[in-house]
Amino acid sequence: MSFPSLSCTNLSFSWPDDTPVFDGVTLAVGQGRTGLVAPNGAGKSTLLKLLVGELAPSAGSVTVNGELGYLPQTLALTLNDTVDEVLGIAPIRAAIAAIEAGDAGEENFAVVGNDWDVEERARAVLDRLGLGEVDLDRPLRTLSGGQIISLGLAAQLVKRPDVLVLDEPTNNLDLVARERLYAVAESWKGCLLVVSHDRALLDRMDQIVELVGNEPRFFGGNFTEYTEAVEREQDAAERAVRSAEQEVKRQRREAQEAKERAAKRASNAKRNLASAGLPKILSGQRKRYAEESAGKANDMHAQRLDDAKTKLEQANQDIREKQKIAISLPDTEVPAGRTVLVAEGINVGYGSAPVFDEPLDLAIRGPERIALIGDNGSGKSTLLRMLDGQLEPSEGTVRRSAGRTAFLSQRLDTLDQGRTVWENLKSFAPDRPETELRHRLAQFLFRGDTVHRQVGVLSGGERLRATLVCVLSAEPAPQLLLLDEPTNNLDLVSVGQLENALNAYQGAFVVVSHDLEFLKAIGVTRWLRVRDGEVAETGEPGS
Repeated sequence: MSFPSLSCTNLSFSWPDDTPVFDGVTLAVGQGRTGLVAPNGAGKSTLLKLLVGELAPSAGSVTVNGELGYLPQTLALTLNDTVDEVLGIAPIRAAIAAIEAGDAGEENFAVVGNDWDVEERARAVLDRLGLGEVDLDRPLRTLSGGQIISLGLAAQLVKRPDVLVLDEPTNNLDLVARERLYAVAESWKGCLLVVSHDRALLDRMDQIVELVGNEPRFFGGNFTEYTEAVEREQDAAERAVRSAEQEVKRQRREAQEAKERAAKRASNAKRNLASAGLPKILSGQRKRYAEESAGKANDMHAQRLDDAKTKLEQANQDIREKQKIAISLPDTEVPAGRTVLVAEGINVGYGSAPVFDEPLDLAIRGPERIALIGDNGSGKSTLLRMLDGQLEPSEGTVRRSAGRTAFLSQRLDTLDQGRTVWENLKSFAPDRPETELRHRLAQFLFRGDTVHRQVGVLSGGERLRATLVCVLSAEPAPQLLLLDEPTNNLDLVSVGQLENALNAYQGAFVVVSHDLEFLKAIGVTRWLRVRDGEVAETGEPGS
């Protein structure tokens, strides 16, 4: 077989209501690791579904060279499915068991084919992904969400594909499971195409493809190298815009000066002709010549000005929309010695069993930046909800600064979905002057009529910015933020905007996250690991 690859040519697709998504996309990826990036809503997942055959294009063709494996964002599974059914090996196991029991029917041998070692291979893959203790007959309802995602990946690896397509594979995976997935990506020898917002995963790619409309752009190297290349491009584009703006001003100035000189020459010529007493026919010829010369000069300067304007327009097209949040939040400042929360001897039970083996004590003072890390299901979100007051502890007490705690969930459901961004902000900060509120909205990239859009129709990234501007502008300003998996389902631009906002925030926060790059970017100073019913201070993972 030739080298594994995945390609599409002149691919077009529209939704049933005729909304176009792609029109003539051509893309080819071969052996190696490729990351596909674009903002949410740009069509990344749709493109993957077209490439793997889940959707049919309206025009164009797709070519897959080799065995294909595909892990979608959402797995079409039922909780009564067993592990071997998800892995796709249940019929083979049943046929082998029948043969071993004495049933030598030809149909059983046909089902098994050359896969006599399928159970051993499946167990090896499960062990590689941290599922070595999971029995093949175990039903999915007994597994965590993260385990089910890992199982979905295992099902693809058992097929031994040459081309592997992954759509947001680290969603809902904890740190340990992510590291195992990273190891799979690093060791991949075939063709790997990944859509992800996980920078650590994208930094393990050989190349990045940026999906911009119908023209994919390829960048050699990993995600960090891609972002550096884009920044260099933007620096050059901004310099080109400044240069083009100066050229437009210069051409306008020269055109005006030329007009003034021509008018002055025409006035002088008129006086000279009148005083020279030349015949009318000769004076008319000179006048027409002067007017023609002036007209040519005007046309030349007009053309130069048009050329300069065209270059400016082209330069502006190369400038990407400003996507960074740049703010100052002095109202959120917390003095180093101030206590913003004290939890003493807290615990909570589900049924008769407590979540934590021993009651917890936790004090948060000053502008501490705390990360809660640990495996899925270890109790991180439960602890966060107790700190916020959403969940009453079954024992112990939590004391918070009055009115100074704000909770940001991954569902981004803090705001009234039926009200506009402006109306929500006014409810959070009713006494702030309108000019100050508009300035704050502009800092969070809400300008013009966008402030009057209903929150319920905003994209995920827009809803994040709306939530941030409201929560961080509240009166009184929050001095403690509690964030539960805030980067889940956010695109890379939105994650960067969240980082900008949290780095401007001067209070304390506690954040639950599996995204180490995000935690490092927001300057976490204290790490707490939740594991086996205990909460303990720990160092930065991987340090």
